[in-house]
Amino acid sequence: MVIFGAAGDLTRRLVVPALYNLVCARRLPDGFRLVGVDLSENSGRGWADGLGATIQQFVTQGGGEFEADHIDNWRWAGVPFYLRTGKYLKSRQTEIAIRFHQAPYSLFRGTDVERMHPNWMILRIQPDEGVALEFAAKRPGPTVQLETVDMDFAYKTWFDMPPNTGYETLIYDCMIGDATLFQRADNIEAGWRAVQPILDAWANRQPEGLPNYVAGSDGPAAADELLVRDGRSWRQLT
Repeated sequence: MVIFGAAGDLTRRLVVPALYNLVCARRLPDGFRLVGVDLSENSGRGWADGLGATIQQFVTQGGGEFEADHIDNWRWAGVPFYLRTGKYLKSRQTEIAIRFHQAPYSLFRGTDVERMHPNWMILRIQPDEGVALEFAAKRPGPTVQLETVDMDFAYKTWFDMPPNTGYETLIYDCMIGDATLFQRADNIEAGWRAVQPILDAWANRQPEGLPNYVAGSDGPAAADELLVRDGRSWRQLT
């Protein structure tokens, strides 16, 4: 088996460790062997230099995307979805954060519940796979004093073996012919039909200034302004 197309940093961080873990766990199917690997150096400085050399492509594709969308059906009508992705942000994490509606607290009128933070359900995809609930609890005592607490489930602390990485799972599925986690061609084509008009509009419009941000930050200020217009704010990156 020969794998092409992974950049040096991607290979070093994901592909090779995934293959190595499969070998150590003796999970490579019969007939497959890890023979060797060839890496080309691609440091952070090299990545930045290459990005500068292709600045026009960077302007049209962007280093980070922050947008709002809606799903028009009976279940999700009126529920906004905010998407945030970027490179060299404060932390490397993938999660789905679900914010619950504020409930009417008429029973506790005149107490701190009117200033409570909303409840959240956090689905952590990577690197620390798990699920967390964030909600307010009353502190022990005669007065109503609330504090945000959380219930947390993490795969790595509950089970005896660490979860597989995304690449490790996909490579193994390729070897055994399991297509469950892979997109069908019609799904991919439908996705491109939705996205291509946006890409065409960006390509035909001169950028009016690229929102930039400092490496290691939460992203550009324009991303914060997107949610401020709707009376909301991003969750802080941890």
